[in-house]
Amino acid sequence: MNVHLVDGTYELFRHFFALPPGRRRIAPGDGTRRRDTHGVATDHVIESFRNGLYSGYKTGEGIEPDLWAQFPLLEEALAAAGFVVWPMVEFEADDGLAAAAAIASADPRVERVIICTPDKDLAQCVRGTHVVQLNRRTNTYFDEAGIVAKFGVRPASIPDYLALVGDAADGFPGLPGFGAKSAARVLFRYGHIEAIPADARDWDVQVASSVKLAQTLQREQQNALLFRTLATLRTDIPLFDDVESLRWKS
Repeated sequence: MNVHLVDGTYELFRHFFALPPGRRRIAPGDGTRRRDTHGVATDHVIESFRNGLYSGYKTGEGIEPDLWAQFPLLEEALAAAGFVVWPMVEFEADDGLAAAAAIASADPRVERVIICTPDKDLAQCVRGTHVVQLNRRTNTYFDEAGIVAKFGVRPASIPDYLALVGDAADGFPGLPGFGAKSAARVLFRYGHIEAIPADARDWDVQVASSVKLAQTLQREQQNALLFRTLATLRTDIPLFDDVESLRWKS
């Protein structure tokens, strides 16, 4: 079986802002086949445990009232339509998707786990061709090779990558001087922040301004590790015991 894991919050935002009112619906054939299983994670509230770790982390401030009012309606509608819904409170919808992917991918009956969201955070969950990411808007799939081609790093290094370059959507800035290319080159070689040599003369990869970047990393390492914690999705949430419980009830 295939398991589709859907980012309900992203879909709500996409349909609210990107489509005209008459077309704000999910078209037939968007992965609701009976033979597959589905779970939808939503942000029941925007704040999570990460707000206690970093004061600048994203909040619900600025969300339009008309959109905010649809959060509980989304969960009610999905449940009424027969989908399994995980409304996240302490954690985020992304954590729910990551945890569900970890549980489902460990089941030998599951052929493929498809995480339906373009959110770059979820790239860390991709594993080979078994756990993949799907951007439903463009109908583009990303397996592990696709993640490397897109970001320049392996999925396991995505939290480190985001820690260095920052994530404006989540509210943390990254480290000064690090851009997408420089972070990718260093992390593709060393994998994780703490494995990067303190002295740029020990780097066996060519990166522009490597001396300044190495100095920044040493000076800002505490922030880098904090940002990586913010970017690391939780997979230890006990959402379900059996993938059969995720079958669409029609």
